Amino acid sequence: MMEFAYCKLEIFVPETHLEGLRQALQAADAGHIGQYDSCLSYSPVTSFWRPLDGAAPYSGTVGQLSRQPEVKVEVTCATAQVEQVLAAIRRAHPYEEPVVNVIPLYRTSFQ
Repeated sequence: MMEFAYCKLEIFVPETHLEGLRQALQAADAGHIGQYDSCLSYSPVTSFWRPLDGAAPYSGTVGQLSRQPEVKVEVTCATAQVEQVLAAIRRAHPYEEPVVNVIPLYRTSFQ
């Protein structure tokens, strides 16, 4: 089985919380690439969700489909740091169930 030294995280968050998330990622050393840190990208997306019974949504109403703009943040981190970075995201993220995709990377840049 191939081991991956790095992964990419895709994080969906309201734009109002982008700066707090960026600071949390920087503090956790996510986005550290060679001689650079704080490297991340973000782009606008439109997201859909429906909170189910028992949910306490940050946005939306239980039982009703919601559609709102968000941003998708993309950042890399060392695989060994994933749990630390996920904990930092959870502290900075307003959602009850943040959407974070952790994707193993075969390589980053020219390493």
